[in-house]
Amino acid sequence: MDNYEKNFDEVLQRVEKARLQTNEYSIIKIVAVSKYSSAEEVKKLYQIGQRAFGENRVQDLKQKISELEALPLEWHFIGRLQKNKINHLLELSPTLIQSCDSYELADAINKRVKNGKKVPVLLQINSAKEKSKAGVMPETAKEIYHQIKEECPNLLLKGVMSIGAHSDNKKEIQKSFETTYKIFEDLKPLGATICSMGMSNDFELAIKCGSNMLRLGSILFKN
Repeated sequence: MDNYEKNFDEVLQRVEKARLQTNEYSIIKIVAVSKYSSAEEVKKLYQIGQRAFGENRVQDLKQKISELEALPLEWHFIGRLQKNKINHLLELSPTLIQSCDSYELADAINKRVKNGKKVPVLLQINSAKEKSKAGVMPETAKEIYHQIKEECPNLLLKGVMSIGAHSDNKKEIQKSFETTYKIFEDLKPLGATICSMGMSNDFELAIKCGSNMLRLGSILFKN
């Protein structure tokens, strides 16, 4: 086994262990965050079974899609989206825009969708209320989700995304995940199916708090 296979195998085992301890019926999707990795490295992960990849910048996403167009990959946009990049992103038809961080951004994307397409998005929640992070506040998340669903017909809201609290305190991180998961539960009647939480350093805790989509970068791509 090379390093990529070892990393991948180890991550799958850890995900499976956390899943079984939490809910044996849940299905957890891994999105490999390739923002610091080359197309060649993405190809290596593809060859051992990974299919979904995430990029933070529109330009990087465009380049990777171009370089890897022969492979049947699923691309997620997970970074902060500037309004002047919306058209460029829509041209790439990502599988999911995970970082819709306000009603204003949702409205701007909605207005630029063409040809009757439906663009799948997640509402980003700033569950730890940190100034350095984007996202709607937990108190207004449900209201904004409703508003987007009603007023942005070109968007297909699939659920929520958040980043765990930037802290060494496990309880604080857990609290931020639990906050997001509670909102997700309340939004299920509106068709929410994705709760995207958990990165390389906190994904097991995220699974225990109800996440069904992980965004893993360094832990998969380390040499």
